Amino acid sequence: QVQLVESGGGLVQPGGSLRLSCSASGFPFIGYAMSWYRQAPGKERELVAAITSDGAITKYVDSVKGRFTISRDNFKNTMYLQMNNLKPEDTAVYYCSQGWVTTGYWGQGTQVTVSS
Repeated sequence: QVQLVESGGGLVQPGGSLRLSCSASGFPFIGYAMSWYRQAPGKERELVAAITSDGAITKYVDSVKGRFTISRDNFKNTMYLQMNNLKPEDTAVYYCSQGWVTTGYWGQGTQVTVSS
């Protein structure tokens, strides 16, 4: 079965950096686009970034452009989200998902808290 496991979240000060990882199994990772979503308290889950199956094309929500970078390693069945210059408004649970737009498979999420 499809399994997605996020890691790398934590508490960081404003301006700091984190790198999230999403380890995938149970499906042919190389054949799927993948995406990162986040959900802040009291808000709807939003798409943060997505990447095509070959990594050639990416997209980002405007609020993270220039600060976040999505990437993937198809040999390791792993997707990443490098987050730099973090802001308090980036505080959320971050989820990885199968698909350019989610196919409905989610990981359990990893908490990112940006606070001084």
